Amino acid sequence: MSQLSRSRPRESARAWAEAFGAVAAAVAAMVVTAALGLWAAGADDLPSGAFPGVLAATVVAGVGGTVELTGGAGAFGRTGATLAVVPLSVTLSGALAAAAALLLPLRHGPAPDGRELLARAARTAVLWVLALLPFALTAHHTFRISLGDSLLDELGDALGVQPEAGFRTDVPATLARGLLWLVVLYVVIVLAARRTPLPPPLRRVQEAVRPPVRAVVGLLLGYVLLGLVVGVVTLITRGHSAETAAVLLLGLPNLAWMALGVGLGGAWDGRVPDSIGLPVPHALAAVLREPGGGSATVDLASLGRYDDRAWVLVVVAALALAATGFLMARRFPAPWWRQAVRLAPALAVALVAAGLLTRISARYGLSLIGLGELDAFGGEVRLRPRLPLLLGLGALWGLVAGALGGVLARVSPERRRIR
Repeated sequence: MSQLSRSRPRESARAWAEAFGAVAAAVAAMVVTAALGLWAAGADDLPSGAFPGVLAATVVAGVGGTVELTGGAGAFGRTGATLAVVPLSVTLSGALAAAAALLLPLRHGPAPDGRELLARAARTAVLWVLALLPFALTAHHTFRISLGDSLLDELGDALGVQPEAGFRTDVPATLARGLLWLVVLYVVIVLAARRTPLPPPLRRVQEAVRPPVRAVVGLLLGYVLLGLVVGVVTLITRGHSAETAAVLLLGLPNLAWMALGVGLGGAWDGRVPDSIGLPVPHALAAVLREPGGGSATVDLASLGRYDDRAWVLVVVAALALAATGFLMARRFPAPWWRQAVRLAPALAVALVAAGLLTRISARYGLSLIGLGELDAFGGEVRLRPRLPLLLGLGALWGLVAGALGGVLARVSPERRRIR
């Protein structure tokens, strides 16, 4: 009895240590990725010691947290600002680090039951919220904004119009969204991993969704890896190394998953003013800056007007989907029609999620003495996916790729089942 009582505290301490390791790995990966990306983007030169606050805000945004822009212009002016963007390189680095740490005990220890899985999730969630809290509290700063002209600056000083813009976080919303981020990650891990036994009702769900979940996660990660290779080659051969490194470290999945959606026929609507720098591929920047006002459409046709190689996106997407369907069918054999039914909803959900995560909305404006619009001394950046189109294309191409993979796996030699 005494031996049992002594073993329980040791088991509890080990369980908390495993949860702490997962949280620490995720936080460290996100902080390092964000810091390197911001450094490459030149954020270390920001005035008034803003870098720590910007770093914290980037980590917060990486888990879906709320970063609010603030502003003021004295008694004679007003400012307005909005910002919504997810630095998916930061998000992905934290997710991969947390997943690796959470899966390690499952691979090298006894398989846990459903109650133990729930307890592990609860311990990780508690530590995760505590780890996010300091970032949410320190993610704030205020900048003085120049009006872009010495005379206007002097007039602003004379009238007491000193436009300022800053940022801060909604702490409760940030913690809630960060917790949701962890829950989604944990659910994906449980569904995709092999050593996560669940109660019988949930086990049937797990067995049904594991093949498409693993396939779609592999597809998305494969696109990021391909984008990384392209980015490194670009960094080496074409110069602009700092800008390219910043894009890779902050927004690589944003561009990679957009490339997947566009290659499958999807589209995004957006607009970027000429005055705002845009370190993205030339064709994408040119489309978003097309004259004529209103929104520009980012799709294969518009990209092809500026780069004849846009058709490569179609070829890469087709090959990637064919490989995804084939590998899923080899690992989880089933009739071809079942493979199609498996992959269609998973790919549709994945494309919609990628579209939602790649949205960008940023706006800042200033109105002096109540005259003029807020856009007079500001601008707007926006990028929005056509979600119904992505949903339909994901379902359609998932059916095609699943069926094709099922047929190819059936006629190919040395089929084997991997669970």
